[in-house]
Amino acid sequence: MQSNRIDLHAMWRQGRMSRRRFLALAGSGVASALLAACRREAATPTTAPQPGQTPGVSPTPAAPTTPVAVSGKEFHGAWPYQVPPTGHFNLLEGVTQSILGAGIYHDFILSPSAMYYWKEKKWLPLLAQEWGFEEASNEFVLKLKSGLKWSDGSPLTSQDVVTTVWAVRALRNVIWRYIDSVEAEDETTIRFHMSTPSTVVERYVLKLRIVSDKQYGELAKKVQDLFAAGKDMDSPEGQAILDEIKNFRPEQILASGPFQFDYGSITNAQLTLVKNPNGVMADQVLFDRIVLFNGETPDVTPVVLAKDVDYATHGFPPATEKAFQEQGLRIIRPPVYSGPALLFNLDRLPEFKDKRVRQALAYAIDRAQNGTVSLGESGKAVKYMAGFSDIMVPDWIPESELSKLNTYDHDPARAEQLLTEAGWKKSGDVWQTPEGKNAEYELLFPAEFADWSAAAQNLAEQLTRFGIKVAPRSVTYSQQPIEVDKGNFQLAIQAWGSSTNPHPHFAFVQDLFTHNIPIAANQGGKGMAFELKQTTDVLGELDLEQLVVDAGLGLDEKAQRQNVTKIALAFNELVPMIPLWERYGNNPVLEGVRVQPWPPDDDPIYLNAPYGDNFCIMMLWTGQLKPV
Repeated sequence: MQSNRIDLHAMWRQGRMSRRRFLALAGSGVASALLAACRREAATPTTAPQPGQTPGVSPTPAAPTTPVAVSGKEFHGAWPYQVPPTGHFNLLEGVTQSILGAGIYHDFILSPSAMYYWKEKKWLPLLAQEWGFEEASNEFVLKLKSGLKWSDGSPLTSQDVVTTVWAVRALRNVIWRYIDSVEAEDETTIRFHMSTPSTVVERYVLKLRIVSDKQYGELAKKVQDLFAAGKDMDSPEGQAILDEIKNFRPEQILASGPFQFDYGSITNAQLTLVKNPNGVMADQVLFDRIVLFNGETPDVTPVVLAKDVDYATHGFPPATEKAFQEQGLRIIRPPVYSGPALLFNLDRLPEFKDKRVRQALAYAIDRAQNGTVSLGESGKAVKYMAGFSDIMVPDWIPESELSKLNTYDHDPARAEQLLTEAGWKKSGDVWQTPEGKNAEYELLFPAEFADWSAAAQNLAEQLTRFGIKVAPRSVTYSQQPIEVDKGNFQLAIQAWGSSTNPHPHFAFVQDLFTHNIPIAANQGGKGMAFELKQTTDVLGELDLEQLVVDAGLGLDEKAQRQNVTKIALAFNELVPMIPLWERYGNNPVLEGVRVQPWPPDDDPIYLNAPYGDNFCIMMLWTGQLKPV
């Protein structure tokens, strides 16, 4: 597969161009998971209502979609979703609580321009025909395939891309740290002017799921007018537009991918995606329907055991994985390039503002134990504590700098020394803060993520034994990150690193922006409230927000390594969050029932992150996965 880059200078000379982007039942094993699922199934499934639009929002709704006939081949997956109206069909990136949570199957509804093969470092073109950088004018140019259509038969054009890019600006999409304008040159060509030239612009553009101008055009125009008037999202007008976008509730979404929701079939138990014949590359997908079983790990486990699921990405406990293997299911272990981390609310817990305290906890926690308890051999303790995957560290940090990274090996004595230096004292078996308060905290974690639940329980036990009393509290997976962003927590489990993008820049966005001041503002809070201007021993005074942007600067990745190394060293010293372990998938695969055998374990496709350029989605899209 070639990267399909444009010869931009040639096109310019020929006059063809004008100027101008989670996973508490590990210890309980299969039995309690089955019980939980049986309780769920006992409830009568209800057909999803059709939610109306929010008053005051008037973009044109999608035309009703006619499902294909109920014949043909099915692929069965599993993904947690919320039945409407709680789960909704505003699938714009950055909007919370959309029906599939912006998960991997959304790519089949709203197609990105391309998907990426991580090992080969090559792209699979989808909406895109060609793309490339025009260095002389600091532009990235995207050319769409001709003849693209939405599910209602209307043309998909460059205006849809422009609308999408402006709409996500309201949600503080990081692409706007690098570009200052986007312009449709003709029906298929879009030019992005880079205020800050960067290789990551390619990834941000190509992976953005495109929404239709018909549905989002009015909202996008309001965002564009806001910035043209010299205002931004922090203004009252900006907040009003943000609320309007977040509350937009289309009855249906126009689809560009090879599938569309079968809206009338959505129940508490499952939903069906039906073939969208107008979708990009729909003729290459060999399945007619995708059936998705609803639920997180406890709910999905019995369905997998019953061999009703062909593929699942959930974080299954070790006992459950063993049961799968005993049933003859194959387990695929792709690297996730991410995992759970311990987050601190520095607004509510000022005693953790001292980096020595966070460092102490990094020493106090046995990360290897935490990973093993949570996911068996698929939970590997983080070694380098660099803020991005250990797998990628040697590619980005020179050998001479690796020795500067503190690996925070389990060392309770060193932890006690650091706490004492920070003014903490031990009263019997309990630590007290410098203010003389007993160190007692609540740890918020997503209830349905079995591996993260197990990590939280084990973490609470470890820290309590160490003398810092931690009480774990579960919140449903869809609400927990919102509570974190709003600052309604003391300690929390959330993700570190990037399971969706292969450049370290994206990992640092997750670590320092997503549940922190820059992006938590979308929920009206500050998240961790970790200030991004910091003084470090290793590098002096730093503006981490600017450094994260700088990590992707320029069009030469070799030059980017210096900035990546700086952030890694700062992250390692400051430990704004404590990465616990790096997750490897333990994805069950059923072969020979509905799907022919998958590629062998050594196929490089399995080095794709399961939550980024998901290998199953890509193999379905290209016809590599075949029905029986």
